Amino acid sequence: MAALANRIKQWGAELGFQAVGIADLELSAAGGRLAEWLAMGWHGEMDYMARHAGLRARPAELVPGTLCVISCRMDYLVDAPGGVAEELADASRAYVARYARGRDYHKLMRGRLQKLCDRIAAAHGPFRHRAFADSAPVMEVELAARAGIGWRGKHTLLLDRQGSWFFLGEIYCDLPLERDSAIENRCGTCERCIEVCPTRAIVGPYKLDARRCISYLTIEHKSAIPLELRPLIGNRVYGCDDCQLVCPWNGFARLSVEDDFRVRNGLDSASLVELFAWTETEFDERLRGSPIRRIGYERWLRNLAVGLGNASTSDETIHALKNRKDHSSALVREHVLWALERHGVAA
Repeated sequence: MAALANRIKQWGAELGFQAVGIADLELSAAGGRLAEWLAMGWHGEMDYMARHAGLRARPAELVPGTLCVISCRMDYLVDAPGGVAEELADASRAYVARYARGRDYHKLMRGRLQKLCDRIAAAHGPFRHRAFADSAPVMEVELAARAGIGWRGKHTLLLDRQGSWFFLGEIYCDLPLERDSAIENRCGTCERCIEVCPTRAIVGPYKLDARRCISYLTIEHKSAIPLELRPLIGNRVYGCDDCQLVCPWNGFARLSVEDDFRVRNGLDSASLVELFAWTETEFDERLRGSPIRRIGYERWLRNLAVGLGNASTSDETIHALKNRKDHSSALVREHVLWALERHGVAA
């Protein structure tokens, strides 16, 4: 089993994973922390976090027969993020989180995980397994940490010496593979991620109130964005990278060679007005295969309206907003009217 574990890591590297580790199933402590987080209500509208919460800490109940978890990491950064300050400072531009600028990672990750399973089966024989890529009640970060792939940063994301610009995927399997050991947490006294958060969503080391997180508000949150948080969102229309951008470890990040993660639709330079003008058909067609498409057109316009409300006042901005003030969606209308009021324009 030790030899097979080493071969699995080698095959993983050949398939394009930057790290592969093997974790045990001892997640009781993490399950307790999850229960406390849910009890605080910090999951907001993410009801799926509460559903089957117990299964997250008990992998063998989610997939019967599971003895260990193979955790895999795939880097997604395709450009050095040196120009981010410029992107965020230009209030007319739409900021999209770097992971969402290319194709949706789910299909690519699942495909690579299955190829790894196929190699294992070809060498070892049939085995019971199930692969996940952010698609089930799985404690991805905790399992990856136990597999020695990295450590949990104070922003709650997984970190290693090359930063945090990566996706995680898991294979639950019934092989008694040799487990890896957790590695040392190297955050030290640094709290830059906590200090930089625009909405103060990181309420303390390793504690995230998702209800204040811009990634949550622009992606998972389905209703109106709280009034007090809208000005703090700035021009971030899908996700937020701030806590990663200031992390010293991300200064050592390596660029991905995956074509699927390359920027599409000019999402690294598009203006808020330009994106706000898309019809629903254009949204569906241009973002086909993009993770952004999952929030739907209505929330896309909601997010852009907030961005336009935070943009500099201009004839172009006001004209774009006025064109949507009678939109059929009450959610969109509410945020458009708020944005117009920000620019001193009466409804």
